[in-house]
Amino acid sequence: MLYVAFCLTVTLLVYSFFVLREERQDRLKRRLSHITGGTAEIRPNASAGREPPLRRSLLLPVWKEFRRGFGKTLEERQVAKIELRLLQAGQPFGMSPVDFRIAQAALCIALPALFLFYALAAGLGLGGAVFAVLCGMLIAVILPGHYLKTKTKSRSRLALRELPDVLDLLTVSLEAGLGFDAALTKLVSKKDGVLPGEFRRCLEEIRLGRTRREALSGVRDRVVLEELKVLISSILQAEKLGIGMVQVLRVQSQEVRERRKQRAEEAAMKAPIKMLFPLVLFIFPSIFIVLLGPVAIQFLQFAKN
Repeated sequence: MLYVAFCLTVTLLVYSFFVLREERQDRLKRRLSHITGGTAEIRPNASAGREPPLRRSLLLPVWKEFRRGFGKTLEERQVAKIELRLLQAGQPFGMSPVDFRIAQAALCIALPALFLFYALAAGLGLGGAVFAVLCGMLIAVILPGHYLKTKTKSRSRLALRELPDVLDLLTVSLEAGLGFDAALTKLVSKKDGVLPGEFRRCLEEIRLGRTRREALSGVRDRVVLEELKVLISSILQAEKLGIGMVQVLRVQSQEVRERRKQRAEEAAMKAPIKMLFPLVLFIFPSIFIVLLGPVAIQFLQFAKN
C-alpha cells in the first residue's frame, strides 16, 4: 500500500508539471498571436474556449479573489525583495511574488501532510510521525529558496559564458558608427540568451520612459554577476564623463577574457587535487587487489603447508 501511494504521488506530480507547462505555453502563444496579429498553433487539448463551465465560472474567480486577498497580506518591501529574487532566477514558471508565496504556503501544508501519511502507512508510531512532519516542514521551508538560488547560479554561469561575445558584438557595432541604443538593438536581434534578454528588457524600459542609467542599473540588479556589474558601472561612468564608449568596451572585453583565462588556469590547477580522492578511495585499492591479491593467496597457501 505504501509503495502504491508513493508511485501514485510521483505520477500525479509529474503529470501536473507537464500539464501546467503545456497550458502556460499555449497561453503565451495565444498572447503573442494576439499582439502580432498571427495565428497561434494550439494543441487540440488546449483550454482556450473549451474550459469546463465549473472552472470558468466558479474556480477561476475564486482563485483570483484568493490571490488578491493573499497579496494584500504582503508588505511592499517583502514583495519587492521576492520580485528581485525571482528576476535574478529568471522568473521560473512565470511566477509573481504572490504566486511564490502561495507556493511556499502550499508546500508548508502539503509536504508535512504527505510525510505524515507515509509515516502512518509505514507504522512508524507517534515519534516517527512527529519526526516525519518536522522533516516535511523543514524541506518545505528550505526547498523554494534553494531552488531560486540554484536557478540564479545557473543563470549567472550562462551570462558569464555569453559576456565576451556580447562585448565583441557591441564593440564592433559601435566602431561601425552606431549609437549605444542602436548597438543594443543589433545585439538583441542577432543573439539569444540571458544577457540579450536582459538588454531587450532594458531597451523596452528606455522606450517606456526610463533613463538609460536606470535601465542599465536594472540589468545590473537582475543578473548576479560581478563582471557585468563592473561593465555597467564603467559604461555609466563613461557616459557621465564623456569618455569614448568603444575604448571602454574594448578594455572591458580584454579584462573579461583575461579573467576567463585565469579561471580556466585555476580550474586546471584544482583538477589534480580533485582527482586525488577518487584515486585513493577507488582506483588504488583496485590496483592493489589485482597486483597483490595473487601474492597474498600464494603466501597464505605456503603458510598453511
